[in-house]
Amino acid sequence: MYQTFYRILIELTNGRVSSGLLKQFSQSKLSKPLIPFYIKQFNLNQQEFGDDKKSYTNLHDLFTRQLKQGARPVTTENSSVASPVDGVLEDAGEIRTDKKIVVKGKVYSMEEMVGDAQFLEKYLGGKYLVLYLSPSHYHRIHAPISGSVVKRWTLGKKSYPVNKWGMKYGKEPLAKNYRTITELQNEAGCLTMVKVGAMFINSIVITDDSQQLEKGQEFSYFSFGSTVVLLFERDRFQLVEKISIPAEVRVGETIGHLTVKEEGV
Repeated sequence: MYQTFYRILIELTNGRVSSGLLKQFSQSKLSKPLIPFYIKQFNLNQQEFGDDKKSYTNLHDLFTRQLKQGARPVTTENSSVASPVDGVLEDAGEIRTDKKIVVKGKVYSMEEMVGDAQFLEKYLGGKYLVLYLSPSHYHRIHAPISGSVVKRWTLGKKSYPVNKWGMKYGKEPLAKNYRTITELQNEAGCLTMVKVGAMFINSIVITDDSQQLEKGQEFSYFSFGSTVVLLFERDRFQLVEKISIPAEVRVGETIGHLTVKEEGV
């Protein structure tokens, strides 16, 4: 009953008009008086802000803020995978051979998430990580490894909540929400980032469309809280042992390591 009620409520409030009004308000000067309240409510670290809070003309400016140079040191280990976002590592596991993953007890179709069964083949038996960004987090997205961009594509139209309630009662938001997908490749193989839009605002803005990205390089941002799903090929990724899920992570921190397979192995 609760699940049905929740889904009906979200459908009623997640329409084009309501989403448009929220987006318009957050990007207008009318939202500027809310900035001090937002900073206090979510306990944002103003010492990290790239600009003084007075320079932000609306909530959108604050939400998509950049940080001071050096605020997020990036791991320099060659094999390391850096966290692409500030957020909470909510879940990790294996991509099953039936093309499904289980996140917080809910089964997701990986084929639906990436929209390409053939593309997914090399990831079967590999690992996935789910990183959730709350309104309190920095919302710029950075490259987890250095590598070339193999492919970029977009799927989905509407977005539903990806918070605790959304993940529990929503209808597979990670696989159905608006999402942009980027595949990177280096000598260790391929890694795919599924950037999932959150409730109301679908905007996932590409800030750098270069075909070659360096580890820690910013290349996009979320306009509202959301989630990143990382996919790794089989036998190519190992999560660092010190991480106990759920875990707070920050851009540039080592979250795991990639293994370069020897030829013929």
